[in-house]
Amino acid sequence: TDFVSPRPFILSLTYRKMASSLSFSRSSAVAGARPMARPVARRARAPIRGPVRTVAGNSAEDGIFTPIVKVTRNIMGAKEFNKLRGKGISLHSQVITEFCKQIGADNKRKQGLIRQAKKNGEKLGFLS
Repeated sequence: TDFVSPRPFILSLTYRKMASSLSFSRSSAVAGARPMARPVARRARAPIRGPVRTVAGNSAEDGIFTPIVKVTRNIMGAKEFNKLRGKGISLHSQVITEFCKQIGADNKRKQGLIRQAKKNGEKLGFLS
């Protein structure tokens, strides 16, 4: 009573018939597998940029603190003053970063807050 099912034999014949009727390139990873469509790389459009603006430097408008900033820069010297101001900006950025961590804000929001702080500093005259 050695019964052998004809099913594996029939499946292998069907598979061979299907595989021979289809033509695939040699680059197919598995013989008889359907070739996968290659993803089309699409380039994102470059944002339209406005005129170049000064990111660093002393091009701020006159604000309420401009006279104090100018007198302090004249007393300390420009190099030492810029070091001191850089440390102050760095500390303020760290405070903003810690605040964003506490409230769970993402990096995009944090960067927006830092940019807003810079704009406010320019309006108040800290960057004069």
